[in-house]
Amino acid sequence: MKNYFFIIIFTLILISCGKKEEKFEAFNAEAFAYDLDNYWEVNITTRVKGVSEIKDEKTNEYLYELSFTIDLVHPDSTIEKNKFSFSHSQKSNEKLKDVGLEAQFELDSTYKEGNYKIIFNISDAHSKNSTSFEKELVLSK
Repeated sequence: MKNYFFIIIFTLILISCGKKEEKFEAFNAEAFAYDLDNYWEVNITTRVKGVSEIKDEKTNEYLYELSFTIDLVHPDSTIEKNKFSFSHSQKSNEKLKDVGLEAQFELDSTYKEGNYKIIFNISDAHSKNSTSFEKELVLSK
């Protein structure tokens, strides 16, 4: 009977000490645009947690690889797919809790004032995880 008790306690300790995998998700997103007379400059920032890393044993560095695309939803609900895309690689001497992403692109003068929506699609190259979020973007003078 005592052996069963120790086996159960040992099993519970092993389970509780196991590494919990953090959910892959974006947070603290911001999107804004500047009116520069003939065009709009759009800036988007976000942080991503739960990113997988690969450790380079030679350099002792961690490599993070993310890619993202941005879809633009117009005020009339039409969607402009892949308005912007980018791959982000980052090396670090230590494991990071989260990774920052930024996007900056221009919208020409054909884009009129109004309430647009940004759909930010993010993929992790190592884990193949993906996430997306929507953020309102107001174009106003």
